Amino acid sequence: MIFKKRAEEDFQVKEITSQQMKDVISHCADMYRGAPYWVSAEDNIKTINFAKAVCSETARLATLGIKIQIGGGARGTWLQEQIDKVYFNLRHWVEYACAYGTVIIKPNDSGFDVFTPFDFMITESDSNGNITGIIFKDSYADNDRYYTRLEYHHFEDATSEGASPYYISNKAYVSRHADALGDPIALSQTRWANLMDETPPIMKSDGGQLDGPMFGVFRTPEANNVDMSSPLGLPMFLGAEEEMQDLDVAYSRNSEEIYDSRRIVLADDRLMYESGTPIDRLKRGAKAASVKIARFVKNVFGNGPQEFYQEINPQLNTETRITGINNFLSFIGFKCGFSNGYFVFDEKTGMVTATQVESDDRRTIQTIKDFRDKLEDCLNGAIYAMNVYADLYSLSPIGSYEVVYDFGDITYNREEDRARWWQYVVQGKAPAWQYFVKFEGMTEKDARAMVEEAQPAEQPGLFGEE
Repeated sequence: MIFKKRAEEDFQVKEITSQQMKDVISHCADMYRGAPYWVSAEDNIKTINFAKAVCSETARLATLGIKIQIGGGARGTWLQEQIDKVYFNLRHWVEYACAYGTVIIKPNDSGFDVFTPFDFMITESDSNGNITGIIFKDSYADNDRYYTRLEYHHFEDATSEGASPYYISNKAYVSRHADALGDPIALSQTRWANLMDETPPIMKSDGGQLDGPMFGVFRTPEANNVDMSSPLGLPMFLGAEEEMQDLDVAYSRNSEEIYDSRRIVLADDRLMYESGTPIDRLKRGAKAASVKIARFVKNVFGNGPQEFYQEINPQLNTETRITGINNFLSFIGFKCGFSNGYFVFDEKTGMVTATQVESDDRRTIQTIKDFRDKLEDCLNGAIYAMNVYADLYSLSPIGSYEVVYDFGDITYNREEDRARWWQYVVQGKAPAWQYFVKFEGMTEKDARAMVEEAQPAEQPGLFGEE
């Protein structure tokens, strides 16, 4: 966080994020990386890091089968190339947004970068919660030197024409320590030599104000009840923090019981010697050192024959404990926006018909739809920013573009889809070769050839006529 204090001094700005909001993001980040505050070696409390699991599952569903198509001639083709470079990062970025509440996607000279709240500082926002002033931190290491760049984005006051120009300022620093910003250094002496210290006013080609800032913001859908004036979103599992602690305690107690459940045998000294071996010989000879007993056997002194041998077999309460664990999972799932029973240790039960499945999954579907909408809005902003950069630095031919998003169905069932498509074939609504391509992994050429070969040969007519 040291860069934020230096940024305030060098850019003459003030951070607007409250300390309360920073604390929430910080301890949720600890939960996400598997180090919540309730983990204790002394009390034998471990964590299964379910915060990570919730974020990962949300990101998986939100980006399931995602397709981003950008059309519009040469400009659209160029923008498509930029988004294709980070296609496989999208799921990671959505997961970070779930964990931190907010991430920002910003263009760079080779694609896009993602920033978490630990790498940016908000200086201004409007009445609608849109970020209008922000400082990003970027860094890299070169041998024993650490380079950091602070990039300040902001709108200036409106001109006489009523438009607010957009400015980007850069400052670079170098240090011999990774945890220090160090001394100022010219951009020309870093790998950011192609950037300007400060850009000219960025406006539309017609002199109008930009439609938005030069980045896209991904906020989680829920309202911020920690700091209602903050433009930041909340980590999606914040409301389930107490239940996640209870889940870890329940899991730890269950695993502790299982660990301590091994059979224990209490046996008298007189049962510890090999058959036919005199006791005094074992005591005198070196062979005594090689006589070993199983680790679950305890050597005791018996007072009578009935105490020479006794087994202790602890009984497990696993089923009862798992019922309690699943109860916590159900609370966590509901608070995070998933349908009841989505997260369980055993398989999901009670689903009888397709209609019931659809009804029971409705909450999950709506949550994922909300996250997909937020992702679209964020990518629209990032792509728009990349389009402005293309105009500013003549990176591609001037032109318009159009973005189309397509997502996979989270309730998709391949076998149901296969049966439905075969019905289309039987009913003559779809050619058979399409079915073989879609479900049998055949090429279109091979599928067409197989269907053609399977067609019955024409039978000769009456009296041998063709």
